[in-house]
Amino acid sequence: MDSDDVKQEDPVVLREEGNSLFKSGDLQGALCRYTQALKLSDSPSERGVLYRNRAACHLKLEDYTKAEADASKALDADPSDVKARFRRAQALQKLGKLDQAFLDTQRCAQLEPKNKAFQELLRQLGTQIQQKVVQLSSTDARVQQMFTLLLDPSSQPSDRQKAAQNLVVLSREEAGAEQIFCNDGVKLLHKLLESKQEEVMLSALRTLVGLCTGHQSRTMAIVNELGMERLCAVMGSEVEAVPLAACHLLEVMFEALTEGMKKDVRCKDAAILPEPSRELRAMLRHLLDMLPAPTVSGPGRDSAINLLVKQVPRKSLRDPDNSLTLWVIDQGLKKILEVAGTIPEISRGPPLTDNTHMSCSVLLSKLYDDLKGDGERENFNHLCEEYVKHQFDSSGMENKLRAIQTVSVLLQGPSDVGNRTLEMSGVMDTIISQCASKDLAHQQVAVEALIHAAGKAKRASFITANGVALLKDLYKKSENDGIRVRALVGLCKLGSAGGTDFSMKQFAEGSTLKLAKQCQKWLCNDSLPATSRRWAVEGLAYLTFDADVKEELVEDKQALQAMFQLAKAEDKTVLFAVGSTLVNCTNSYDVEKPEPQMVELAKYAKQHVPEEHPKDALPFVEKRLAKLLEAGVVSALVCMVKQESPALTEACRECISRVFLALVERQEDRGTVVAQGGGKALIPLASEGTDVGKTKAAQALAKIAITSNPEIAFPGERVYEVVRPLVSLLRLECTLLQNFEALMALTNLAGISERLRQKIIKEKAVPKVEGYMFEEHELVRAAATECMCNLVLSTEVQKLFVAPGNDRLKLLVLYSGEDDERLRKAAAGTLAMLTSEQPELCARIPGTTRHWLEILQALLLSESVDLQLRGTVITLNLMQAERTLAQQLMESEALEILSVLAKGGAPEQASVARTAKQCLDVAVEYGLIKNNNSEGDKGLATGP
Repeated sequence: MDSDDVKQEDPVVLREEGNSLFKSGDLQGALCRYTQALKLSDSPSERGVLYRNRAACHLKLEDYTKAEADASKALDADPSDVKARFRRAQALQKLGKLDQAFLDTQRCAQLEPKNKAFQELLRQLGTQIQQKVVQLSSTDARVQQMFTLLLDPSSQPSDRQKAAQNLVVLSREEAGAEQIFCNDGVKLLHKLLESKQEEVMLSALRTLVGLCTGHQSRTMAIVNELGMERLCAVMGSEVEAVPLAACHLLEVMFEALTEGMKKDVRCKDAAILPEPSRELRAMLRHLLDMLPAPTVSGPGRDSAINLLVKQVPRKSLRDPDNSLTLWVIDQGLKKILEVAGTIPEISRGPPLTDNTHMSCSVLLSKLYDDLKGDGERENFNHLCEEYVKHQFDSSGMENKLRAIQTVSVLLQGPSDVGNRTLEMSGVMDTIISQCASKDLAHQQVAVEALIHAAGKAKRASFITANGVALLKDLYKKSENDGIRVRALVGLCKLGSAGGTDFSMKQFAEGSTLKLAKQCQKWLCNDSLPATSRRWAVEGLAYLTFDADVKEELVEDKQALQAMFQLAKAEDKTVLFAVGSTLVNCTNSYDVEKPEPQMVELAKYAKQHVPEEHPKDALPFVEKRLAKLLEAGVVSALVCMVKQESPALTEACRECISRVFLALVERQEDRGTVVAQGGGKALIPLASEGTDVGKTKAAQALAKIAITSNPEIAFPGERVYEVVRPLVSLLRLECTLLQNFEALMALTNLAGISERLRQKIIKEKAVPKVEGYMFEEHELVRAAATECMCNLVLSTEVQKLFVAPGNDRLKLLVLYSGEDDERLRKAAAGTLAMLTSEQPELCARIPGTTRHWLEILQALLLSESVDLQLRGTVITLNLMQAERTLAQQLMESEALEILSVLAKGGAPEQASVARTAKQCLDVAVEYGLIKNNNSEGDKGLATGP
């Protein structure tokens, strides 16, 4: 066994190394050594010292929880260890546990009465405890005063408003929240909720949000005190702002309980807490009971569905536990289907909004997607079929129409389930027959079902054969615009079956354009209800597969703006249709272009070959993008992202991401997108949604960060949120262009501040950047090296190069001699920075390659002033680091080159001349050359 192995296995040696690193300021290194030593040490006293030392590291790193834990372990080993007790006291003080900190410090002072540090900490803690007592007593008084004002009907409105605001602000601080809670605050807040006054109810709900946020025990107590029935009743009320605030409160409560289930609760009341999962299911049961209740308002019902969408399915499919989804399906699927089948114009049932059916589709889809295996999916199918069959077999047309409406909702959600219910005996026949009904409401339900069925591949051919004539007849003869626009959408769907394939026209030349013009006409008709205008957008979403329609639509500024206004309206069901239309107009869908050889083979075999429309060529697309920007597309997209609705599905988010990426393709348009809030909107799109959508949004962020000042494009804290999406593009699954743009953007961010560099390091980007430094593609390789050049401004990254046994330095030296000038600049710049900040690396450079001197001389002789400057800086750093290196350089051609450079030349070479002169001055100081007293004229010394 060699000496290095012995050293690595000796805890005493490791502790001493840790002590040296601690003294030199390398806290992470010291922490690592102490941790290694703890794994090897069996001696209780030795382990106590290691825990004490590790606590000191945690204190310096401001990780006070770990500092307290390690100091406590040291005291377990030796209760008389004063240093460990003092460190625990310091950690407790920072954690706000003043009473415990005071007891520890008092014990330290008893053991060493003359220690000034102990006396000073005792004084500080005494003052802080006094201040806390005063603060708590004044907070008690303030809380009581605020409640008195709010509950007194005779108090001035302005006083009550101020008291309500103060209560909300106070609840957001832990001390204030605890005081409200301990002063019978929940009972008083309950009274405020019963006041029926909107402002007072809102302040009560917002205060409860502060009490519940991140606090499981308080949440459990509040749920039990107020009762879910009361909270659901508040959420189901008619007043517009109150249900939203109640919904937010319930969301916070769910999160507090869910988080509580995931982690160990270490607090004094942990033992008396009931089981969170039981409480959680009781809350979900109340939400499910809300769905079919006729007393609940439409917005309240939508809020309940939204909460179920957010809280029930697994956040990640990697989590094997989908028991909550199975429980909701078992307890509530029929209730969801009951809402899905409600037709306000026909049947008596719970009040709905324009968004309710779409919200039900999303919830059903989320539940179905969360199932594991064929057995669970078969059960879901069976329950849906059973419900539809029960309604369909019941007497009376009203029940049959409820069944058809349920099928419509399923087709928009879990479409596989919808197709199975559609294929049930008699369903399709009834849909076709009711399309000709004299009753407008019956006709509308049937036409909508036909449209949703037409979008599904299994039924499209059947409907093309049987439904086109019926839809044309309805479109031409119906006197009701609502029916006509729906029939038109059915025709649009069938007419766009060929997608973007120019050769697969379904209708006669010009028919598609006529349909589109009618859609645009309806879209701009303000006298039509919003639902009918929404269907016009739905039609355009299909017709815009045709490039002629795209060109026609973007020229119609009024139609575009009408569509954008609908996207911003309360009816959220239009979001996906708007997103799809914009994806088509911007050509931001994925198109796989077949290889020419394969096309020829397909033609030879008489197989169909897709053809691109001439107006889908790049110049046409760029003009369309300009028209959309001019019409205000960015503000519409930003507004769509802000929507808190189940209708903003992952597919919808992907559409918006695709459009944003298309809009920032041209550098000159990026400023416009940022100015209108596009940068801010892209951040959530890059973190939520489909993998494709997140990648597209991240690439759009990268494009913006490359050409705009990131601090202006993403002001304040937002710039730190951009890092993770950019790092997500450094994957093999991404294209080389995405890799390249991410590296360029990260380079810009890394050059801004140390805090941003730390964020990049924390996101584990450094090893990924290093990996791309070996990429074959020269642009990607150069971009990765440029990124590393900025990252080495951080000491943490510098230490990776200093660490023994790696070839990082060698790679930089070799890259400094490459032909690619961009790569040479980046590598030489990194080398200049490293040799300046970490002089010990200078001695290692000759060992990297025997050509190191030639590479350095080539930099000095370069025609590029930038490369010359980097070369002279590296030379100066080498010479200042070691006399032997300076001697090697002065005995080479470098002396002659530096002498020429020191004489200067063009103004832009001033920095090069100055640095070259400094190199020669160092050589004179070492006695390697002599000064001939003439300006810039140095000669070889005759001796050292």
